[in-house]
Formats: sequence, C-alpha cells, structure tokens
Amino acid sequence: MDRDLSAVAALIADPSRAAMLDGLTAGLPLTAGELARLAGVAPSTASEHLERLERGGLVVSERHGRSRHVRLAGAHVARALEALAAIAPPKRATGLRSWQHGEALRAARSCYDHLAGVAGVALADALLERRVLEPGDGGFSITPAGEEELAGFGLDVSAIRGARRATARACLDWSERRPHVAGALGAALMGELLDRRWVRRRTDGRALTVTPAGAAGLASTFGMTLATIGTNSARR
Repeated sequence: MDRDLSAVAALIADPSRAAMLDGLTAGLPLTAGELARLAGVAPSTASEHLERLERGGLVVSERHGRSRHVRLAGAHVARALEALAAIAPPKRATGLRSWQHGEALRAARSCYDHLAGVAGVALADALLERRVLEPGDGGFSITPAGEEELAGFGLDVSAIRGARRATARACLDWSERRPHVAGALGAALMGELLDRRWVRRRTDGRALTVTPAGAAGLASTFGMTLATIGTNSARR
C-alpha cells in the first residue's frame, strides 16, 4: 500500500480531534469556538488541533468576519469515519444523559448529509422492499418504478442521477452494521425529510428526531414502521 495510514490514524487518535471530527460528521459547519466546547478544550488548543486536521486534509475552514467556520473536507472523510466507527469499540456511558444521547444517535442521526441509524437502515430496507431500489455493485440502483415513486415524493431524479457523485451508495451503518442509503439520493431524501419536518435536528450533536408526523408519513409513503422511534426520540 502506497498510502501513509499512520499519518491519518495519528490525527484521529487524539480524543479532542476525534470529538471535533465526530461533531462535523453532522454535515454542518461549526465555528472553532463550538468545536472547542465539543472537545472540552481551550480555544487556543482547539485552534492547534484544527490546524493539524486542516493540514492533514480532513477539514477545511473559512473566515466569516471574526469567526472561523470549519467543515469536513468532503463526504469521503465522513465515509472513512463511519467505516472506522463500525469497527471501533463502543464508548462507555458515563451517566444518564450520556446514555440517552447514545440511544438517540442509534435511533436516528445524520451521517454527513444522509439519514443513518435505525431510521436510515429501515428506510433502505423499505425502499428495497417496495422495489424503489435494487441492490447494485457497491450500492443501490433506482428502478423504473422507483423513479416514479421518488418523483412523487418530490425528488428530482434527473438531478440525482446527474450529480457528480454516486447516485445511491450503500453506506455501512456503524450502529446497525447494515447499509443505509448515501450518495446523491441519500442527500436528497434527507433534504426532503428535513423540509417536511419529518425529521428535525437536535441541539446536542448529530442525533436527529423522527417527529410523530414523520413516523406517520414514512409509514404511509414507504411502508416503514417507526412509531417507537418517532415517539421516544421526540420526548428527549
């Protein structure tokens, strides 16, 4: 192998940098101050960590006035982090809040720009069951019938197919150890779910809440049964 895996491993190995990367896996840019709070370090220490991550090609940053906004360098970084999470040991919960956050992440979360967790895997299963998708080489393929169903859901299938990325990639879910839908289709589905307020972002990281309306809508549209997730996560 002509790639220096140890260089990337050294960047991720630091707990503070790992916490920052995990926060950025939500797919939204965060300020250096927000990342410092996530990692539990001083702003000056966070800046040093972010400089190392940027030099290593894992994040990019932009200045907006006096604020520094940071995001992952791309979906490829999120995929690598998700794959590592699938083989990493689970964190031990340190209290009730930590346990609840872990359960919320497992139920529904953003994996960069698409839906993951129990909800994401259930959505992938439902799309396969309804023949909207079929298994393909390293991912999924949209069927002719699926094009009509996705268009009826409000998605621009032509734009999804024409995107400069995989159409419907199978992303191994680290908590469920089964694939959810990534790629251009995964991003489009996530955007539509957020626009409809069927899922909403939480304030404690990348966990998502499937709303009661979302649980009902996903059940009627795709035949999913997510009443438990919709009810329990909405209460947290």
